Amino acid sequence: MDLKQIEYFVKVAELGSFTRAAIVLDIAQPALSRQIRQLEVELRQTLLLRNGRGVTLTEAGKLLLEHGRGVLHQVERTREELGRVRGALAGKVALGLPPSLSRVLSVPLSRAFRSRLPDASLAIREGLSANMLEALRNGRLDIALLYNPVPSADIDILPLCDEQLYLVELAGDDATDGPLPLVGLAARPLVIPSQPHAIRMLVESELGARGLRPTVALEIDSVPAILELVADGAGSAVLSRLAVSSSDKAGKLRLRQIGEPGLKSRLALAVSSHRPSTLTQQAMQDMLREMVPAIVAGQPLPGRS
Repeated sequence: MDLKQIEYFVKVAELGSFTRAAIVLDIAQPALSRQIRQLEVELRQTLLLRNGRGVTLTEAGKLLLEHGRGVLHQVERTREELGRVRGALAGKVALGLPPSLSRVLSVPLSRAFRSRLPDASLAIREGLSANMLEALRNGRLDIALLYNPVPSADIDILPLCDEQLYLVELAGDDATDGPLPLVGLAARPLVIPSQPHAIRMLVESELGARGLRPTVALEIDSVPAILELVADGAGSAVLSRLAVSSSDKAGKLRLRQIGEPGLKSRLALAVSSHRPSTLTQQAMQDMLREMVPAIVAGQPLPGRS
């Protein structure tokens, strides 16, 4: 069996589609189909069943997927071990970040990555939690930072820290100081992401536990657009301090605590439970555990003044 054919098969199986796999692998779809067919001929087994919606795995295909993932992981691990003999890890990491965190974390994290792992490569992609979970499952991401993830059999979750959420208002709209009672949030017209965004789900869950529902003025999935609309008087938002402080609209907005002791969102590190982490990915996880809680808390990063 050719390693490239195994890689192609695993990607098609994970994505459930020749078309999507061809795009990710940057290969023409006919060539990809030909490689998979050659693999099936060599093994004398049908691995994939084609249908109108994509592909499904046969029993032989499921077995090869399990072993193929292990083979590819061992190859990557061997490359990293050989790189370590030279004095540096040289693996790859695809990291997913939520937009509000990406704006403040990407630069310091990339700087730390280049300093500690100069021979390795890092790809950072922004996304909503639901999209990043799917990318973890199909192998397009190795690690993701998620808000309020729901545990599942195929995703391993490591909580990192809790992030305070605030009512974000147009400065000067309301002179009332002090926290806004959580029940009072229901009466505020909100510019809020659509389901299943983590903040939307948290707000609905907390209000639903009290027999209430949020008043949705506008549904917007872009954090910068939400802040633009709040600054324009379209309503209020529920966001973290980081999301506001990194915006050029921060001077027009004010933050107000929601409830006592406050509405909080849990930030966690997530990886696929089906693919063991490589040494480079483990090193990235260590960096995230070190840096993310400090950034969320507004503290200087370790090793920097």
